[in-house]
Amino acid sequence: MTLPSDLMPLPAPAPLRALAAAVLLAAAPMLAGCGEGPQQQVAPPPPTVTFAKPVKRVIVDQDEYVGRFVPVDVVEIRARVSGYLDKVHFQDGQTVKQGDLLFTIDKRPFQNTLDQARANLELARSNLAFTEADLARGKQLLRDRTISEQVFDQRSQAFRNAKASVDANEAAVRQAELDLEFTELRAPVAGRIGDRRVTPGNLIAGGTSGTANTLLGTIVSIDPIRLEFTFDEASLLRYDRLSREGQDVTGRGNTAVRLKLIDEQDFSHQGRMDFVDNVIDRATGTIRGRAQFANADGLFTPGMFARVQVPGSAPYEALLVPDSAIGTEQARKFVLVVGPDNVATLRYVTLGDLVGGMRVIKSGLAPDDRVIVAGLMRARAGVKVTPQEQAATPQASGPQPKSN
Repeated sequence: MTLPSDLMPLPAPAPLRALAAAVLLAAAPMLAGCGEGPQQQVAPPPPTVTFAKPVKRVIVDQDEYVGRFVPVDVVEIRARVSGYLDKVHFQDGQTVKQGDLLFTIDKRPFQNTLDQARANLELARSNLAFTEADLARGKQLLRDRTISEQVFDQRSQAFRNAKASVDANEAAVRQAELDLEFTELRAPVAGRIGDRRVTPGNLIAGGTSGTANTLLGTIVSIDPIRLEFTFDEASLLRYDRLSREGQDVTGRGNTAVRLKLIDEQDFSHQGRMDFVDNVIDRATGTIRGRAQFANADGLFTPGMFARVQVPGSAPYEALLVPDSAIGTEQARKFVLVVGPDNVATLRYVTLGDLVGGMRVIKSGLAPDDRVIVAGLMRARAGVKVTPQEQAATPQASGPQPKSN
């Protein structure tokens, strides 16, 4: 059957033919793969990790305590005589030397008293000279029997009274000189003085009655300075046992200690233990210790907190690994060790001090263990790894704060 020419199908336009061809080409691989089976996946290679063997080093455990600085000397400045405060010779908070003039009390009344005492002394000495000469004449008159023994005794008594009067007036002069000297209040110790408690023009109470006297200021010594801290009874027993073994770490033998302030990273300040108390506090079960430090630059201030490290063991050989190799599983610490078959194995360890970025391992490791120090995120216990030995092992520099 032949259709009329006006009913014959028209050929597709050229753009549509090109689009259809492209679709067929893109679908060809998919159609070809329909008849193939599933492809086998290739397993990834074992993860690469870096290992290092523990470092052997002779160390001393360090016990760390928190303490507070206290001055060696504390002196309250109080007047020994009463009077009006005349002058103040320092600035509040100033560092003073021993003997520096601090306060002056109005001297005029004390100078008058001293002048009067000296005049009385001259009068007594004059009377003593007269009675002494009169007694000498009386001795001759008594031998000549010109006077009676009663008259001679009266002259002897007058001489003794005159001599006693001289002694009394000499004492009065010395006391008046002391009172005049006490109008100048000088620093009894070197240190830093606080603020003045009384301004010039005020009447201050003096004397030897203690707290009834007017407090004028306070001086605390700053160089050297002491750090007081407490430690528990168990530590004291351990220190005592070490001491009996010849390892004195409590400071009774002037043991060296190290200190750092709250804003410092390292225990860079050197000092020495100089005291351990002889009684344990019954309320807290602790005992007080004290170390002394040089403070020439005034960095340490009484009342300031600081941390101190005290030697807590005899020297011993320890194994150390980088602190970054330590992992945590709840309350336990562990490291990953590469076994002979290159399989990562979990090892639980007991930690010691941190020494220059290296952590002391007290138990759980052997000297020849290969500890994973890099690539820990890629390694898991029981999984095979590709180990590479670390080129250079970090060196421990010195004792650092203990942190477990």
